[in-house]
Amino acid sequence: MWLQQRLKGLPGLLSSSWARRLLALLAFLLAASWYLGGAWPRLLLRLRPGGASGGAAGLCLQAETRAWRKGGEARLLGEGPGQGPPGLVGNGHLLLDAQANRLWVAPMGAPGPAWPTDYGPLAQLRGPAGAESEAGASVLLPKEGALRRVRCVQPGGPGGACVTVREELLAHRGRPHLYLQRLVVDNPTDRLVALEVTGLGSSSSSSSSSGRSFATSLEKAGDRQFFLSSGRALQPAGEKLVLVVAAAKKLVSRVQVAPKSRFEETLLSVVLSSEPIEAAQLDETFGRLREAAKREMMEVLPLRTEELVQEHRRAWDELFISGVEMRKITDAHTPSSDTVNLTLYFVLSTTPAPLLDPRHGPEEKEKMEATLNYADHCFSGHATMHAENLWPGQLSTVLQVLQLSNLWKLTLQKRGCKGLVAAGAHGLMQGMVLSFGGLQFTENHLQFQSDPEVLQNSYALRGIHYNKDLISLAVLLDADSKPFLHVSVKFQEKPVKLYACEGGCANDPVELTSQVHGHTFPVMVTQPITPLLYISPDLVHLQDLRHTLHLKAILAHEEHMAKRYPGLPFLFWFSVASLITLFHLFLFKLIYNEYCGPGAKPLFRSKV
Repeated sequence: MWLQQRLKGLPGLLSSSWARRLLALLAFLLAASWYLGGAWPRLLLRLRPGGASGGAAGLCLQAETRAWRKGGEARLLGEGPGQGPPGLVGNGHLLLDAQANRLWVAPMGAPGPAWPTDYGPLAQLRGPAGAESEAGASVLLPKEGALRRVRCVQPGGPGGACVTVREELLAHRGRPHLYLQRLVVDNPTDRLVALEVTGLGSSSSSSSSSGRSFATSLEKAGDRQFFLSSGRALQPAGEKLVLVVAAAKKLVSRVQVAPKSRFEETLLSVVLSSEPIEAAQLDETFGRLREAAKREMMEVLPLRTEELVQEHRRAWDELFISGVEMRKITDAHTPSSDTVNLTLYFVLSTTPAPLLDPRHGPEEKEKMEATLNYADHCFSGHATMHAENLWPGQLSTVLQVLQLSNLWKLTLQKRGCKGLVAAGAHGLMQGMVLSFGGLQFTENHLQFQSDPEVLQNSYALRGIHYNKDLISLAVLLDADSKPFLHVSVKFQEKPVKLYACEGGCANDPVELTSQVHGHTFPVMVTQPITPLLYISPDLVHLQDLRHTLHLKAILAHEEHMAKRYPGLPFLFWFSVASLITLFHLFLFKLIYNEYCGPGAKPLFRSKV
């Protein structure tokens, strides 16, 4: 009876607004709890001080990564494979996937694709045990050719200090078979910290293998010890075999860092791969690769780590003398600076640099440099700035990176840049920069043939090789958003006179100098369309060029755009004006009929 009375009174209770609001709130909370399910404990853990992303470890990580964010060139990576761009370092012969801990190799002396292996190339520091919280991050530094990782761990016990584990990974640009993994552990606490070393180079791997198909043994040469691993690349059935031999410096299996101290170690590894071979050549090829790996390992072990790192950075600095800088983007189809730098980095990382390879002789290198300094007929065709498949905004796997690199090489080869592709990483960088803005070398000059309709974006192309000099060309916008061209020259050796003239060459050519402020040129658009700028060491050639273009007109950029997009057609405006006129005539007729037509009412009522 009591329950029936309460149920009968329920409609009256729900008639009040506060009761309905309370019921709606309870329903929302129940739905949210059901939807989140088991996520509540994890969410509370994150919000709790000292949780997975908070506390001392989180603050330590913020301090460590602050310098990365200030640099502007660094690209933070995701926590695992497929989350953001892949964490790759490479030099064209070997490619290291840091997130998946996998080695990729290119067959020696063959232009074939890179193949994955079962070899885990990286050592990993685990611990310390009993940590209260932990936070980590990874960053890719395209212009340094390096990947850095940091892990902050708050040990259990009193005190809020964190143990910091830093790691730097690079595939040496000037030594094609060498890669380095630098490990640094800072222990500011008052306790001894112990970390386990697993994976490559640890003593625990001496009796096992670094991968399912790699056999590992301990080699001794004097007072030095290193592991030698032999195996095969993972290839489809029916392919010729690509053998891989890796030598890695031996590390201890357990690292103990004293209170208020630092531990530093550098893992040096040498990786050699064979050309594709038949199964009958297996033993002979393995023996040759092992001996070569031992020799090269003995050469690099005595070298100081800083010397090797500086060699690597100088090589990447030399590559990034050229490049593309995005300054102002006004449309959604133009790639950002981040996209451009990552694309350049990934393509260069998967391309050898024969100009830095000691195996190539002086004559061969001189021929490559000649091609680099004057790439005849490269780049032909329209600019690639808006080719989204060449400048993709998202890359998440190693295979996508390799496909992108192959697409770039094929594109450049088909557009008159075979010589640059043959010159390796240096030539590929030059070709990509030329293609971005539509720059093309001809027999007598360098011409800038960008589409006048895409000059609303501001960007700079730097380090264009021309007769051993470096030219930088920028498309800039003035205060009224009108584009103009800025050219500067950096003479490398004996100064050579260079001249330039804008589209149509109606004005006398200007001599380019190494002045800091450079030279500016207006954007002149011709009819029919011809290049917007010409640069040549031959003054007479540019003076004669104006007589051979046979132009109908030369317009300023704003005049060209006004003619190109004159607005709505005349018929539209005539129709609008006609409708307005007809409406007013109809309105006038209504007023006239109302007051002046037959049967119209008088305007003023008579008093009589």
